[in-house]
Amino acid sequence: MNPITCTPPLNLQGQVIQAVFIGPTGSPPPKTVKTKPVPDAVPPPPTTPPPPPTPPKPDEPKIKTLPPPPEHPDVVDQEKVVEDALQKADDAKKLQEEKEQQRQSEIDAQAVKKKQEEQKKVDELFRKMDAAANQTKSLSKQAEQQKQDLANASDQSQPDLPKADQLQSGNNSDHTDLSSAYAAAIQNAVTPNWLRPDNITAAPCEVNIVQSPGGDVLSANVDPSCPYDDAGRRSVENAVLRTKTLPYKGFEKVFQRNLTFTFRP
Repeated sequence: MNPITCTPPLNLQGQVIQAVFIGPTGSPPPKTVKTKPVPDAVPPPPTTPPPPPTPPKPDEPKIKTLPPPPEHPDVVDQEKVVEDALQKADDAKKLQEEKEQQRQSEIDAQAVKKKQEEQKKVDELFRKMDAAANQTKSLSKQAEQQKQDLANASDQSQPDLPKADQLQSGNNSDHTDLSSAYAAAIQNAVTPNWLRPDNITAAPCEVNIVQSPGGDVLSANVDPSCPYDDAGRRSVENAVLRTKTLPYKGFEKVFQRNLTFTFRP
């Protein structure tokens, strides 16, 4: 083991001086010296105004995010929705078709009813015309029979009515009797062609007739003294015009081109 060797202390000769060491903290503070400020040789830079405030940005529209579709959609529910929609469409179509069929049925029914009414009127008109024609034939036969009876009557049975040969060349009295028969024949010929209105009164009505030789009717005009209304007057005129030909044969002596005939219902 090596021992440590120390340096022996120095032996100074002379008197030992004692002194007290005073550090910086022990000395009094130095006096403050006032100094004049030195002006800056360089001027300060110019002041820059602050920038204007930035306007606020408009609010951006919020975008709604749709939820993601299901990973496994319910196929059964979708099929039911489609099936229900198809069923509703089919029901609406059927309802529309039923309404259209009903409307068409109503139109067809109205058309059939109108046609039936028109046909009924036509049938009634033909019925009246047939009845008038049959009555005309019957009355014509009666007029012919009456004329024949007058022609064949004897002086004893009918002293006021001469025989047929006397009617052709008789006097005024003979013409009066023939005129009465002529008037009756015209009445019998015209009456079946008269479509008489329901409101016609029983009063007589005079009608002025223009005819050609042979009895063809040229015109018929009701006299102003006729008591019938407009419908009744037209019915009388139409009855004469519908007759077309008045009795002529056998009544040549009393024939008149312009004839005033008293129409009696």
